[in-house]
Amino acid sequence: MKKKMTINYIFNLAYQILIIILPLITTPYVSRILGPDGIGAYSYTASITTYFILFGCIGLNLYGQREVAYHQSDKIAISKTFFEILLLKIGTMAISICVFIFTVQMMNQYKLLFYIQLLDLIANMLDITYFYQGIEEFKVIVIRNVLIKIIGIICIFTFVKTKVDLSLYVFIYSGTLLLGNLSMWLTINKHITRVPFKELKIIKHLKPTLILFFPQIAISIYTVLDKLMIGLITNNTTQIGYYEQAQKIIKLSLTVVTSLSTVMLPRIAHLYANDDQEKIIDYTKKSLQYTLAISCPIMFGIMGIATNLIPWFLGDEFIPSINILFVTSPILVFIGISNIVGFQYLIPTQRQKIYTLSTILGSVVNLCLNCILIPYLLSFGAAIASVAAELSVDLFQLVCIRKEINFVDVIKKSKSYFIASFVMFIGIYLLSKYLYPSVMMTAILIAIGGIIYLVMLLILRDELLFGTVKKILKRRS
Repeated sequence: MKKKMTINYIFNLAYQILIIILPLITTPYVSRILGPDGIGAYSYTASITTYFILFGCIGLNLYGQREVAYHQSDKIAISKTFFEILLLKIGTMAISICVFIFTVQMMNQYKLLFYIQLLDLIANMLDITYFYQGIEEFKVIVIRNVLIKIIGIICIFTFVKTKVDLSLYVFIYSGTLLLGNLSMWLTINKHITRVPFKELKIIKHLKPTLILFFPQIAISIYTVLDKLMIGLITNNTTQIGYYEQAQKIIKLSLTVVTSLSTVMLPRIAHLYANDDQEKIIDYTKKSLQYTLAISCPIMFGIMGIATNLIPWFLGDEFIPSINILFVTSPILVFIGISNIVGFQYLIPTQRQKIYTLSTILGSVVNLCLNCILIPYLLSFGAAIASVAAELSVDLFQLVCIRKEINFVDVIKKSKSYFIASFVMFIGIYLLSKYLYPSVMMTAILIAIGGIIYLVMLLILRDELLFGTVKKILKRRS
């Protein structure tokens, strides 16, 4: 079991690195070929399609993973669970596909893009990734995703040459998604056996999956709705393009910030099962401190290099994305905190009600501020609304658990990260004013920023850094 966990961790780590690297290859190329208007058109149609996928899946992917995991050692039970959830998903997605087609028929713009993205809905209807996650076969998932993403990249560089190739770009993206999900069916017979249809109880899964579905709806409002509202309010896909590409850079950085909560969740769940509340609190406080140590320098680092990064990474057409990236950067800290408190603490300790209410609050804040700010500030207003939404989620969660976890203590222990990160920001921001935007100059700024941050932590005698160094030296000796 320990060996399997180690292998799964290695494959997941490799995939997370791949997720960061691949967009660094394709984003500069696609941004220049399609431009802000093309990127905005794709992002706008994809945001609408995402809602049909969300309501079609009704939380069955997360629920299915959990239910399959419950029956890992029983092939009959796991097969029955697989078919019940699969048939329920096919039914709900079929309804969503019918409504999607009917809706597209009434639209005047982007009909071709929407019809191509019908492949996304079909791909999600046939997606059985949740099964492999439930039986902890991460190797299959990772290898599949790596191969399909590489095929997608080759196709993009081979066939997408001009702005008129937007529909081809969307087809490559949607087609590879469908191809990847279909490939999961090649090995499914090794893990399941046939189950008579009359023994399947499909409806029993409806209520529990809906409970998990509600937080996903709330989260999607302030992660997808912003792009949809920019399009509806401004009727300007170029603004969506500016916003989308800035968000893409933030999402790349988030894979580093949020990785800790994924690793720690099983540990906290185990401690909760053994009623070890003291260790749970200790782990959560330390995780918050580690997260701030990582997210603060990344946040200030992105602010510092934004003016040097955007021109060469996205192209001169995306210069307006600089201000959006600058104001959106605090999301890295806020989402880092909510991941630790939400996924690592609230969900494993069966405090899902607090988590759900916090996501609802975030969606309400985001929706209201979008309506107020987008008409005047366009995509910049949407960025402000997203940051405010994530902050409201953090504040609600931290207030609810204040008697268990004193966040003020965490801030006191973490103040050196804010100070060191801010000094780093001043240094690289001023330096970026004199450096010509290029890959080399951005790399130099990142290296200088990292050095400043570490030197400042040494000057401030940060206990986390010194403690880590002592452990390393002790192990070597």
